[in-house]
Amino acid sequence: MNPTPALASPADLLRLLIQFPLRWLAPSALVALSACGYAGIKSDTWEAQQALIVRNEAARSSLEAGLGKFRHADEMKALLETVLELAMSHNVLAQALSEVGPPEGRTSSDAWPTDQEIADFAPALSVTPPKGAEFGKTEVFYIKVKDGSRQRALALTTAVCEQLEARFDQLRDSRAKSMGDELSKAVELAHVDVDKATARLKGVEQQVGSDLSELRNLQESHGDSDLRKKSLELESELRQAEVSQRSLRKLAEILVASKSDQGQLLATPAGLLEDQPTLKKLKEELALAQVHTSTLMGSMTALNPQVVAARETEEHIRSNVRVELDVILRGVTHDLDLAEAKVNSLEDQLGRLQKRLDKLAGLRAEYASLVAEVNHRTQLLETVQRELSEARASQAGSQTSLIAPLDAPTTGPKPIGPSRAIIAAAGAAAGPVLGIGLLMLTLPMGTSPASTARNGSTGSTARNGTNGRSNGSNGASRQHELPLEQVVAERERPH
Repeated sequence: MNPTPALASPADLLRLLIQFPLRWLAPSALVALSACGYAGIKSDTWEAQQALIVRNEAARSSLEAGLGKFRHADEMKALLETVLELAMSHNVLAQALSEVGPPEGRTSSDAWPTDQEIADFAPALSVTPPKGAEFGKTEVFYIKVKDGSRQRALALTTAVCEQLEARFDQLRDSRAKSMGDELSKAVELAHVDVDKATARLKGVEQQVGSDLSELRNLQESHGDSDLRKKSLELESELRQAEVSQRSLRKLAEILVASKSDQGQLLATPAGLLEDQPTLKKLKEELALAQVHTSTLMGSMTALNPQVVAARETEEHIRSNVRVELDVILRGVTHDLDLAEAKVNSLEDQLGRLQKRLDKLAGLRAEYASLVAEVNHRTQLLETVQRELSEARASQAGSQTSLIAPLDAPTTGPKPIGPSRAIIAAAGAAAGPVLGIGLLMLTLPMGTSPASTARNGSTGSTARNGTNGRSNGSNGASRQHELPLEQVVAERERPH
C-alpha cells in the first residue's frame, strides 16, 4: 500500500511547491498567458442608450384622463408591446444598419447588410423600461445598442430610434386607412338601412294621414292623446244628453196624462218641473185650492157661498193649468226633439272618433316598432360616422409621431465589462490558484510531515540496516510516518 502524505502547515505546502515547480508553474503560466492574450486581443464594447416617451393619440384619449393620456394601464402596455415588436423587427434593424453603414474591417463582398448580419445585430439591441420599473407600467422606455465603436453605437441608437418612429407612424397610417375604408363601407350600409326603415315608416305615416300627430302622441305619451281626451269628453256629454232626453220624455208623458187627469200633475216629482216655473207655481196653487175647498166642505155645505167660491177658484186654476199644459207640452216636445238630435249627433261623433282611435290603435304597434328601428339605425349610423371621423383624424395625425426622445443618445464614460488590466490581473491571480489545485490533486496526502520529522532517526536506522529486530519492528509500525520526500520517491520508483 502506498503512503499518502498530508499538509499540516504552510511550510509543507511551500516544500511541495519548491520540490515540484513544474506541476504548478506550468498551468499558472498557461492561465496567465491566456488571460493576457485575451486582454490583448479583446475589443471594447460600448453601450449607447436613448430615452424615449410614448403618448396616446389625442383623438382616442379620455377627457377625464387628459389629452394624450392612456385610459388604463392595459392600453399603454399593449402600445409598448407593439413598440417592442417593431423595434426588434427585421425591417427596422435592416434600415438602421443600412443608414449607419458597415463597420470598419468588414471583409464580406455581399450587399450590406446581409440577413446574417441583421441576425447578429439583433442581440445587441434591447428595449428596456427605466430602472426599477416594469415594462408597460410607465410611458418612458430605453433603446440600448451595443457595439465595439462608441460613435457607431451612438449612430446605431439614433438610427434605430428614427426608424422605429417612422415604422410606427407607417403602421398607424396603415391601420387608420384600413379602419377608414372599413368604416366608410359601414356608413354606406348604415345609410341604406336607415333609408329602408324610414321608407317603411313613411308609408305608415301616409296611411294614417291627418291623424299622424295623434298617433305620435299615442306613441310618445304611452296611450294619452287629444283624441282620447276628446272621446272621454264626448262620452260624458252624451251621458248628460241622454239623461236630459229621458227627463224630457218623462215630462212629456206626464204632461199628456195631466191634460186628462190633473192629479198626475200633482204627483209629478218636483225635479221634473225645475225648468217649468209657471207650471210649478200653478201646481202649487192647485194643490192649495184643493186643500182649501176640502177644508171648507168639511164644515160647510156645498151651497155655501165660500165653498162655491173655493170651487170656482179651483176650477179657474185648473183651466189655467190646462192652458199652460198645452203651451209647456209644445215647448217640451220641441226640447225633446232637440235632445234627441243632440244625442244622435254625439253618438255619431263618438262613433267616428272611436273608429279613428281603433285605426290608430291598430297601427300603433307597427308604428312604434318602425320608430324604434329608425332611431336605432340612426344611432348606429351616428356611431359609425363618429368612429369614421376619429379614424380619419387618426390618419391625418399619423404624420405627427407619438414617440418623442427625452434627450440625445448617450454612452457611459467607459466601455461596458471588465477592462484589459482587470482581465490580465484576474488571469495572473487565477493561474497560481489553479496550479496549486492541480498539484494537490496529483499528490494524494496522508499523515503530517511534522510527525515524520520527529521520528527521523528511527527511519534512518531502518534505511541503513544498523538496528536489530526490535528497531525493525518499530520501523514497520511507523511505516506510515515516513518523510514526505521518501514517500514521494517510493511512489515514483518503479516496482
